[in-house]
Amino acid sequence: MNGTIDKIAWICLRDGRILGARSHGKDAYYVPGGKREPGESDLDTLVREVREELTVTILPATAALVGVFEAPAHDRADGATVQITCYTADHEGEPAPGGEIAELAWLAYADRDRVSPANQAVFDHLHRTGLLR
Repeated sequence: MNGTIDKIAWICLRDGRILGARSHGKDAYYVPGGKREPGESDLDTLVREVREELTVTILPATAALVGVFEAPAHDRADGATVQITCYTADHEGEPAPGGEIAELAWLAYADRDRVSPANQAVFDHLHRTGLLR
């Protein structure tokens, strides 16, 4: 199955680090977010996925596009790619693992090898712009 996996992700930065989530049974961290459901806008997906994964509420009016990044899908031998549309946004609540999430971690650029290829592109962009140390 070649093709592109469309994902929406939340960039949450603190003190030069980014919040990463690792799902149960997975070895890599990801920027929190997920796949769009039929009929959902980017912001609908962002709000739903972050609430499910991190138990916090995204404030949609504060969302700002960071960029769109594409790379080979992690752990997929079928040639699929991932396109991640990333946003920053204010939130209510303190992030905590929810749903399929096993653990959260605040990652630095030095942790780049601990994330999926598409997320490495996000890390590179944030590092170049001085947002990720």
